[in-house]
Amino acid sequence: MLKSFIKRIGVMNVIMLLVVLSIIIVSEVMFLQGQKLDAIFIAFWAPTILGFMNYLKYRK
Repeated sequence: MLKSFIKRIGVMNVIMLLVVLSIIIVSEVMFLQGQKLDAIFIAFWAPTILGFMNYLKYRK
């Protein structure tokens, strides 16, 4: 199941999705530790990366 998912969307997209997931987790941890502004700043990276992935996908 995992191999078919990776094959369907591509290795680089899987890596980028893992990066986005890790950004969300780091942001959540920072928010819960009290660093609210830093967490919000980092949280904005996730949709930016996803938007860049969409741009690269549909540019072809």
